[in-house]
Amino acid sequence: MVTWIPLVVLGAAVLGLAVAALYARLVLREDPGNERMRYISRLIQRGAITFINREIRYVVVYLAAMILLISLTLKNGWMISLCFLFGAACALLAGYIGLMITTRANARTTEAARSSVSSALSVAFKGGSVIGLTVTGLGLLGVSACFLVFESAIDLSNSSSTVLGFALGAASVALFLRVGGGIFTKGADVGADLVGKVEEGIPEDDPRNPAVIADNVGDNVGDVAGMGSDLNASLIAAIAAPIVVASTGQINRALGDRGMLLPLAIGAVGVVCTIVGTLFIRKSSKRTPGKSVALAMGGTAVLVTVASFFVTWGIVGWKNIMLFLALLIGILAGVGLAFVSGYFTSSSFKPVRRIVEAAMHGAGTTVISGLSEGMMSTLGTILLLAVASGVSFIACRSVFDGAGIYGVSLIGIGMLSMAGIVVATDSFGCVADNAGGIAEMAQLDEVVRERTDELDALGNTTAAVSKGFAIGAAGLVVISLLAAYADASKFMTIKLIDENTILGLLLGAMAPLVFSALAMRGVQVAAHTVVEEVRRQFREIPGLREGKPGVEPDYSLAIDMTARTAVHQMLIPALFVFLLPFGIGLLLGLDSLAGFLAGALVGGLVSGVWMVNAGGAWDNAKKYIEAGNYGGKGTATHAASVVGDTVGDPLKDTSGPAMNIIMKVMALTALIFVPLFH
Repeated sequence: MVTWIPLVVLGAAVLGLAVAALYARLVLREDPGNERMRYISRLIQRGAITFINREIRYVVVYLAAMILLISLTLKNGWMISLCFLFGAACALLAGYIGLMITTRANARTTEAARSSVSSALSVAFKGGSVIGLTVTGLGLLGVSACFLVFESAIDLSNSSSTVLGFALGAASVALFLRVGGGIFTKGADVGADLVGKVEEGIPEDDPRNPAVIADNVGDNVGDVAGMGSDLNASLIAAIAAPIVVASTGQINRALGDRGMLLPLAIGAVGVVCTIVGTLFIRKSSKRTPGKSVALAMGGTAVLVTVASFFVTWGIVGWKNIMLFLALLIGILAGVGLAFVSGYFTSSSFKPVRRIVEAAMHGAGTTVISGLSEGMMSTLGTILLLAVASGVSFIACRSVFDGAGIYGVSLIGIGMLSMAGIVVATDSFGCVADNAGGIAEMAQLDEVVRERTDELDALGNTTAAVSKGFAIGAAGLVVISLLAAYADASKFMTIKLIDENTILGLLLGAMAPLVFSALAMRGVQVAAHTVVEEVRRQFREIPGLREGKPGVEPDYSLAIDMTARTAVHQMLIPALFVFLLPFGIGLLLGLDSLAGFLAGALVGGLVSGVWMVNAGGAWDNAKKYIEAGNYGGKGTATHAASVVGDTVGDPLKDTSGPAMNIIMKVMALTALIFVPLFH
């Protein structure tokens, strides 16, 4: 089937990539600052390349093994393998492009901060927009290309959808970038702080610290390549799930090809509206940075809502317009999740203030308070997702028989139509953080550091919001994939009181916690490596501790050691995520696998939410104190908040965000290999 809609979708994807290229050019035309600033920026660039090159070696082996397995075991396996490889290549390319731009935008943002905060915001946000538009553009390009080339091969009875192969390829790369990047960034961050701040008593971004560049590199590989690839995989899976659901059965009889075309079209709407949304950030704006970013996100949400209504009307007709309600609910759920995350992690609200007050009584109460707030944050998130799923199912069920499952599968693409602007705001925060570090290491005027700190504080809030959004999006995507799994496995209902289902349910609930333990153990090992290396350099390099002119640490060695340790530490977690659902399906059957996916969804979603929000709250509690509140730096209250932040770092940047990707990888693995489990 060849139709003009996939061609328009391809055009929207190309437009997004073209605007990303334009923004990249605009960023690179900015002044990178003095020689010291350019030198630091080059160190961060080389560190990012070192990390991703190490990851690629292991990714290639993993991809080769998966291609062999898919080709030998599945009907039309060669087509699925090609799409799997294509998805992996697009995800790697998006991550690489994002790293290359954000690691160049950092010094340019620092230089722009010499003029004004709005100038620095403009440069940083353009740098973030490059990765936002690249991940959504490449994802949409790949899905629509697979749909056009291999659409006739979609055969849900064998669960051999080539679109799902593309999704699994992207999710597999995201697993390596997200988890490996998370271990790298927190290993470097914790190690640098333990020796620099605690043992040596030097500032956070002091150039004497051998791990300070590794810390800045980690921000990029974790928050740029990691978050970008994560939401890229979510977007692709959110498009793939309704395509698969609509390809056969009652939905196909009622809607025909239009049911498969609608999610593609909504993805295109998201890319175009994201482009418009980025225009709200202006260099000459008189608005505060926070209001500018809020306007960009809010404006994008409004545009997506209006455009989605008319696109839905045009594709499925007025009699099926209730399907738009599922898309609207997805968009509103995304906004709601952003609000919940913002409330529990911003220092403007009570949860963070309660942690600050707890810090006055010591580290123990700080940790207890942070855990409490993080766990409480699951209430709003889970209620939002539950209501969204239930209302969508009931509303769409009234359209025609079987439309309820299709409506549930549409919620994810409704939410993820805003993925581009969310990635842009998250990556902007990373650029601002790096810009502040460069200002400190280049010893620029205090006013420059104050301006970059203002953007960094905003970036911390947007990062927490984007992490909350990513977890909620992953949850909705997995719900959509569960709907597709139910159709593929012919389980329209799953018996809960069944020994096989309960066994799978328990294994699924256990999986996220075991994975989190492995990831946090990886952070511990990486941090230990960094601590020993930093201590060694302070001990063995004459004049380094005293800061003698011309004496510098060996930044490259610290980066390489951290990268090597991080990649090695993520191999077992990566194998665990694939082998567990595959083994359960092969050995225990479809009933147990259905229970496993349900248990992993609930366990991963709840764990991810509390870990990310607790970590973000601890981080902003520390920064609130450092801003001069409750005595400021150097007090016992500040020391207690540092302990909380140290505990929260691997939760919010490694284990918590990893829940997004492991839920998707396990669900996609189960769905693609369903034919083997019958």
